[in-house]
Amino acid sequence: MGKKNLLKNYCKISSQRKKLNALQKKRLTSFQIRRIIICVLFLIIGICLLFAYKIVFFPRIRLEGSSVVVVDYKGNYKEAGYLSSYQGKNITNSVKVKGKVNTKKIGVYPITYTVSYQGHTVSKTRIVKVVDNKKPKIEFSTNKNALYICPNTKKYLFDDYRAIDNYDGDITNLVVVKKKGSVMRYEVKDTYGNRTVVERKIVYKDTENPKLTLNSSQTLMLMVGDEFSPSTYQVSDNCSTDVKVKVTGVVDTSKAGEYQKIYEATDEAGNVTKIVQTVVVMEPVKKGVIYLTFDDGPRSGTTDIILNVLKEKGVKATFFVTSGGPDDLIKRAYDEGHSIGLHTASHDYSIVYASADSYFNDLQIVSDRVEKITGEKSTLIRFPGGSSNTISRRYSSGIMSYLTKEVVNRGYRYYDWNIDSRDAEGGKFSADEIANFVINSLSHDRVNMVLMHDIKVATKDAIGRIIDYGKSHGYTFEAITPFTDMVIQRVNN
Repeated sequence: MGKKNLLKNYCKISSQRKKLNALQKKRLTSFQIRRIIICVLFLIIGICLLFAYKIVFFPRIRLEGSSVVVVDYKGNYKEAGYLSSYQGKNITNSVKVKGKVNTKKIGVYPITYTVSYQGHTVSKTRIVKVVDNKKPKIEFSTNKNALYICPNTKKYLFDDYRAIDNYDGDITNLVVVKKKGSVMRYEVKDTYGNRTVVERKIVYKDTENPKLTLNSSQTLMLMVGDEFSPSTYQVSDNCSTDVKVKVTGVVDTSKAGEYQKIYEATDEAGNVTKIVQTVVVMEPVKKGVIYLTFDDGPRSGTTDIILNVLKEKGVKATFFVTSGGPDDLIKRAYDEGHSIGLHTASHDYSIVYASADSYFNDLQIVSDRVEKITGEKSTLIRFPGGSSNTISRRYSSGIMSYLTKEVVNRGYRYYDWNIDSRDAEGGKFSADEIANFVINSLSHDRVNMVLMHDIKVATKDAIGRIIDYGKSHGYTFEAITPFTDMVIQRVNN
């Protein structure tokens, strides 16, 4: 029994010793924890002291707005602003900003704000990201909602798409086109993954007119007795191989006048293209005829007196008018059988010869005036300075070469002169001298196109003598008509 008790006591002592060791370990762990807590507290205090030191002794920078800014490609980047202070003092003006943002180039742009004060320097950075978030555009030059396909050949009439991206530019070659049931699907992605999808309904129908081209001008000028043959032509169609061309209209070159030849192409779907060719048959050259022409009017006190003389002598003339002067003088001249031509509205070289559009705009103004007064559209024109003028070079090189052809294409006739009365030369000559300039230049072997100005005082006193001389020497007087052969000069611009 003694050994058993001894063993039992030993085990009991051993167990108590283990419990004591465990308790001592537990107490050691708590001590370590307390030490850690104390260290952490000291660390926090140190950080706070350092932070407080910085607050007190370091300048501060505060950025307005976000520190990360996103700007669209080619958009506008606007600086949000910043503030800087030191111990309550505003030192924003001391901040130096470094860095630039180029919104025309995608990328990341750091903007650094730095301030140095009282021996301390502080910096902050704003990040500006220039990105492309804009989807590309798919455009169609015709119908954006439907794609028409030839019903007989199943060929596309037109698949006229174009893809444009704000960054990549033209990316038409990246467009993926797929037929999906009854629609055509167009998909494109730009470099930065922006995606656009457009669908067009497929329609099996020929909507395009055939193409018809004449092998001669659409306005032809012929003389009485000239031979005329209808123009040859070229015709094609996007769907049809069988295009019918019908030519109608009669041209009688035995008689002066304006005629029309009509060329009409029709494809299998009934689409029609029509071209009207105007054929002007001009009167034969009238040798020994005098055409008295007056520019720049009308003007009260001169034009009315000239009309009185013309009426008394039984002579018809031509007046190339501007937008100046009274309407009633134009109406009177028209009612008394004189021809009314167009001399541009302003007669200002810097305006009429600035460009072709400027010329025709100015011409249209005086054309509208004449039509309103007379009820008739005039096709007779005279260029300010004549077609041979060189002053137009100051405003548009080569414009007269273009205008002399284009006015005819538009149905006008332009008339220069081969006799200059010199009445426009600043009043240098008397009425008798002006009359002599004209009389001495007359010829029975040609047309006599006389340039005069109904705004000149001497002119009204000269025309009576010119008319009397002409009649007594076998000349006749006529007004210009739309079928009078054009008297033109050599173009110098």
